[in-house]
Amino acid sequence: MTAPGDQLQLPQSSMKHITFYLDVISPYAYLAFERLPQALLGLSYSVTYKPILFAALLKHHEQLGPAEIPGKREWTYRQVLWLARQHGIPLDLPARHPFNPLALLRLAVACDPHGTPNRYVCETLFRHVWRGGAEAADPQRLTALTAQLAPPQDVNGAKVKTQLQAHSDEAIMQGVFGVPTLVVDGKLFWGLDALPMLRAFLLGEAWFDGPGWDAVDQLVVGVAREKYRGMPS
Repeated sequence: MTAPGDQLQLPQSSMKHITFYLDVISPYAYLAFERLPQALLGLSYSVTYKPILFAALLKHHEQLGPAEIPGKREWTYRQVLWLARQHGIPLDLPARHPFNPLALLRLAVACDPHGTPNRYVCETLFRHVWRGGAEAADPQRLTALTAQLAPPQDVNGAKVKTQLQAHSDEAIMQGVFGVPTLVVDGKLFWGLDALPMLRAFLLGEAWFDGPGWDAVDQLVVGVAREKYRGMPS
């Protein structure tokens, strides 16, 4: 039986495929993941989940993460707690955040020969981080989680590391700048609040084929500040 949200069986001619780029470190990715089946209820789609390293995106774009900016850090946590409450999604902040998600991302990748974990695996990892308020990167919890998921690949093997790197490189090549990002037919939809927009696209709303989508590519930059170059290696 297909997990909810992975595939809804409607006429094949209308089937759309979504690539969902995620990092379990992101509370917005968690909320979007939990919300996706309801947001797209009744539509025909399939999903491939691709774990990526959010820090790799930040390094590529020479940016800081929201949790690295005082003020924005506190706002982010308050907002996601409020959003979770509004959507009826359980969410507890982990004991420490940000944390190093690499071991969890490698575990996700290791659970599938192609490095694309199914919805159950992603759900288990997201809830490991965002429910219960424990240390997300605690070694004992990670050991128990690995035993529960029983990945067929070596979590610390070269193949898994290469697959995770390939997912991150692929995302950057497609213009992904944050998580969650959902890609359909070459169009990027970023963030929890983009789910209604994604639904409209999947429903075939004409706006997406008009000037509204493409015109922004021609918008001239008025003033450009020097990029931040202090990201750690």
